Amino acid sequence: MTNKKIKRLSIKPFVRKVVNSMLIILSVLLVCVVITASVLMTWSPGKPKPFLDENGSVLSGSISEKIHVTINGARQGMFIKGVDKTKPVLLFVHGGPGMPEYAISQKHATVLEKYFTVCWWDQRGAGLSYNTNISPDTMTVEQLTSDTVTVTNYLRKRFGQEKIYLMGHSWGSVIGIQAAKRAPELFYAYIGMGQMSKQRQSENLSYEYIVEQYKRARNKKMLEKLKRYPSDKMDTLPSAYWNMRDEMMHSLGIGTTHKMKSVVKGIFLPVMQNPEYTFSEKINIWRGKFFANNATGLWDEMMATDLTKTVQKLDIPVYFCHGIYDYTVSYKLAKDYFDKLQAPMKGFYTFEQSAHSPLFEEPEKFAHILQEDVLAGTNNLFYYYRMGILGE
Repeated sequence: MTNKKIKRLSIKPFVRKVVNSMLIILSVLLVCVVITASVLMTWSPGKPKPFLDENGSVLSGSISEKIHVTINGARQGMFIKGVDKTKPVLLFVHGGPGMPEYAISQKHATVLEKYFTVCWWDQRGAGLSYNTNISPDTMTVEQLTSDTVTVTNYLRKRFGQEKIYLMGHSWGSVIGIQAAKRAPELFYAYIGMGQMSKQRQSENLSYEYIVEQYKRARNKKMLEKLKRYPSDKMDTLPSAYWNMRDEMMHSLGIGTTHKMKSVVKGIFLPVMQNPEYTFSEKINIWRGKFFANNATGLWDEMMATDLTKTVQKLDIPVYFCHGIYDYTVSYKLAKDYFDKLQAPMKGFYTFEQSAHSPLFEEPEKFAHILQEDVLAGTNNLFYYYRMGILGE
């Protein structure tokens, strides 16, 4: 037998082994995909959870809905939740752009539904409100501010209330505060959490803080990486920097929450585990997030906005709630903005254990402020804190 024939005969068993190994691997992967899909579908019935009484029955007078409403020509979704639907209405304007927060709020001891009938609105192009027919041309600060006013009027009519409360978080504070300026007659008060003012400057302060922390830790590896992305070119930095920025901020405790070290564990998994969104709606959360940040000019508008020039006065009470560790939106710049902002009543509340989301991080303190100052129409706690009568 020639050497060529021997080689041909010896190759066949080898090929069989390779093919068999590949089939086993593909089978395992297929099983994993099926199991993962089954788990995700189990997690995703897509029905809003009712509030229950001590007997396990639906709490009388409560409300728990997931609905869609046409807002300025676009079909937009929202959750409306509250233990007592006769309570004052609060519209929560989420951050991002394009990141609905109801999806992650259920992992935290939020308190809003105790004091308000809360509308967790998924903004145009986000989550429940995402669809492929939305024109990027409509994704502007002006349009979303107009949407905020229209949603407000829907809620006023729906619940028969002359005015409602308005809360803006992070990016949502950009459009929320402008809606409050545009139509103050619709609102009892405006609450800014992680209130933006001059975000380009805020990003520079964040960058400086991160560099300083890595210098103290003698983390040469991260310092070398940051040299590729100079802060004086913040407007033109690639997506690689912004992805790295999120990781750095969370690792240093200055991101979404002070204790959140992983975006996967802190945001991605809570979204995917939320039973009140269907699986396709969860996928749309990420599609909407990508759309808002990459297919529109919202990010550029947000970075260019200077609220210290565009909103210098409000005709309603204003309350800012800010975490001391917040570098997603600068605590210092928010405080400076608050000091300059004119309003008939103001309150600034520092959350000593929080970063960007004090509502989720220190819910008891947040509830105390809502009850004692916001709903009472006063700012007594603010003065008590400032004068040292009460500790922050």
